Formats: sequence, structure tokens, C-alpha cells
Amino acid sequence: ALGTSPDLWMNLESQYQLSKVRAPDNAVSRRAALYSKLPVREMLKRGWVIGSESVDVLEQNFASFFGVKSLDAMPKFAHAAKKSLPEKEVSYVQLAWLYRAKTLAATQVLPKYDCDMLRAALPRLKALMSAPEEARHVSRILTECGVRYVVVEALKGSKIDGACFWLNATQPVIAMSLRLDRIDNFWFVLRHEIEHVLQRHGQDVGFILDQDIEVEMEPDRQQEEIAANAAGAQFCVDRAELNGFIARVAPFFSEERILLFAQRLQTHPGVVIGQLHKALDRHDLLRRHLVKMAHIVNKSAPSDGWGMVEQF
Repeated sequence: ALGTSPDLWMNLESQYQLSKVRAPDNAVSRRAALYSKLPVREMLKRGWVIGSESVDVLEQNFASFFGVKSLDAMPKFAHAAKKSLPEKEVSYVQLAWLYRAKTLAATQVLPKYDCDMLRAALPRLKALMSAPEEARHVSRILTECGVRYVVVEALKGSKIDGACFWLNATQPVIAMSLRLDRIDNFWFVLRHEIEHVLQRHGQDVGFILDQDIEVEMEPDRQQEEIAANAAGAQFCVDRAELNGFIARVAPFFSEERILLFAQRLQTHPGVVIGQLHKALDRHDLLRRHLVKMAHIVNKSAPSDGWGMVEQF
């Protein structure tokens, strides 16, 4: 009757039906992208970020955690990273751990950092290695020297052992994860990070991130890491004493001889055994002496994890 073809009316009907379809909701894809990028479940569970049914609010809460306007760009936390794969950029998992440690450290009110006091405190810290419970004094001693000390349980897959970073380029922070919860690792990582602070490593770039600290060093490892590792090993057991002990008793490393050696050094046997593991490549040797430390340390220092959240 109107002189038009069926195709015209079919096209008009198709356009009408399409006009009634709502614009696609991208909330699902945005939430999926957020979960793939960040350890969302862990961060929500540990109270680092407040959850929300709204993806807009959730994205904003995570952006606020990192101190940025949007998660489209990687948050800035200048660094010199020591990692298993040093060519890779720092991941969001690593950044999340660092930002949480930074938040805890920023709440502390400390005297001005004194390098000479920290160096003079090393014998006091070494004297604490005689018994696991003495580690409760570490936080107080570092605080007296103007060093902020925090303990943040590692996020899954981060393999972070510790970090040294600087607030305002002048205030040092030592953060530890206690990922390998053993007495030997605790003291080695602590002294390793203290050496970074003493040598002002990372001060010009923001921080040093120590990951997989027990992995054999690559030939091209930075000199500052070699120095920190050497300081950590020497602090745990004097190299001359350890080499002399190995030369005297090898290949028969009986428990009695090791315990007597540790007693002479006034050091917990677990610390000596940890160094023997590295020197001998015998990681099965008397592991029952490698006592756990997290339940002691996180009661005396600003801590996050292990089922608790620091209130501030």
C-alpha cells in the first residue's frame, strides 16, 4: 500500500529492537580485571581494603590503598629490586606488601635516625641470639636508633623475605615477612637489612626489595647485595669460627658437637645449623632446632598478618 519493500520494514524493526537493548554492563569484566591484577581476596581478608558490591567503589578503595587516582597506571614506589628474575618489573603483589609495610611504618613516632647508634647496637642484637624469646627486644633496640621496624606476613606467591626502604629519603624502615619462619632465617634477614640501612642502600631510589634471599646468588648480583649477605652470614656465625669447626669435625657432624659449638659461641643451635646448611649444602641436618619466630616477633613490633590486623 505504501509502495515500500519488505526489506525496509525489516531493517526498521531490527533498529527498533536494538534501540531497546541496554548498553552492555562492563562491571563483570572490570571486576575480573581487578582480581587478575591484584591479590584482592587476601587484601580484603586482611582488612587492607574495604570491600564493596559496587565495582566503582571497589576500584577507588584499591586506588586509595596505593595512593593513586586510578589503577590504570602502576603506582609509583621507586625501587632497586633484588628478585629471582631481576629483569621483571615489581608486581602488584610485591607493591601491595610494600605499601602495607609503609603504612605501618608511617604511624610510628621515632627519634632521628642515628647511624652510629645503629652500628653500636649490633653487639646488643647479637647477644639476643642465645634464645628465641630474646628477639622480642629487637623492635625496641631499632626504635632507639631511629629505625622503623615492621613485620608484615608475606602475600601468597610474593616470596618476599624483607625490605629496606626510606621515608622522605631520611627515615629508614626495615620490613620483614618471616616467610621462612625459622630462627636462622630471621637473624640473617634482619642483619642483611640492617646492612642496607647502614650503607644507605636504596636511599636514592626509595627501597631495596629482598626476595628469595636464600637462593644462590647470581654472578652479576649487585655489590650491595653481596655486602649485605656477607654481613648477615658473619653476624650469625663468624666465618673463621665456622670454617674452623667444619675443618675439625667433617664429615661427622654429630648433634652433640654442633650443640657444644653453639654453646661456646653463645648462640642458639638453630642459627649455627642454618649456616651449616648453606656451607655444607645439607639442608636436612638437624632441622628440629630451626625453631619458629613469628609468634615471638609479631607481639613486640607493629605487625600485620597471622590472623591479626594492626590497629592505627
